[in-house]
Amino acid sequence: MLSFVLLIVGFTLLVWGADKFVAGASALARRLGVPALIVGLTVVAFGTSAPELAVSVTAALKGANEIAVGNVLGSNIFNLLVVAGLSAVLCPLVVDRDILRRDWPLSIAAAGLLTVMLLFGGGITRWEGLLLLVLFVWLMIVQVRPALRNRAVSAPNGAEELAEAMPPVMIGVNIVLGLICIVMGGQLSVNGATGIARMFGLSETLIGLTIVAIGTSLPELVTSLVAAKKGENDIAMGNVIGSNLFNILLILGASALISPITVLPTAVIDSAILTILSIAFLLPAMKGKMSRPVGAVMALCYVGFTAYLIMRSAM
Repeated sequence: MLSFVLLIVGFTLLVWGADKFVAGASALARRLGVPALIVGLTVVAFGTSAPELAVSVTAALKGANEIAVGNVLGSNIFNLLVVAGLSAVLCPLVVDRDILRRDWPLSIAAAGLLTVMLLFGGGITRWEGLLLLVLFVWLMIVQVRPALRNRAVSAPNGAEELAEAMPPVMIGVNIVLGLICIVMGGQLSVNGATGIARMFGLSETLIGLTIVAIGTSLPELVTSLVAAKKGENDIAMGNVIGSNLFNILLILGASALISPITVLPTAVIDSAILTILSIAFLLPAMKGKMSRPVGAVMALCYVGFTAYLIMRSAM
């Protein structure tokens, strides 16, 4: 019973903390005149990926690497199929050209690289983790440098309104308080999930792919749905693709650097599924828009994926 309480309290802290962090970080970025797409790909993506980072790093420190990898793969599949899918169902998404030409293909390449690492190495070594972190730094430079070079001297009206609504002191409070809650929530979530897995004899991989992945992806879901409803397509899709890149390059890179990751063979299948799905749904998005029917198909694919996981665990 205590494990369930820890999991619920952990998820509550993760979601609330991520919400505060995103609010503060987005206000700071927009005060500096950073475009909405870059805010979605970097600041918001980092904020909503912070729960995954907290959970995976905590799992790595405790030697529960299956939860670390399962959490990332499960979160990325959930982000792509459910977060982007339901956002498109709510409001058809116009996909920015930079996402289609640069960021989405990069997320496919990252998923493909992870699949190769897991297939031929049975996990991720410290050196491979370092490589992922180097790629993450390179990605940040590629995304942020053009935005900083071309940013407007004065912030747009929306940024001015946001800056007025959140004073500098509150921006700092939101960022610091959000990060504290995220770290605490990550520790409680891992403890609760590990306890549940042991209680029911379930594998850490299944728990990581389902319960933990969905719980840590709630910030992405809430953020993208709200952004889609407000017509902020750049933030909605930038959050999804940016979070998926962060999850693989930063989170698995940091986790492997802390403790080399060894996974079950099924992790290779899950990573390959992520790669294939990322390619499959890039094709309809290449038209520049994700329609409601496409979004519905994506959500249904997640239902099928979850059913597959349950059947696999029962075999």
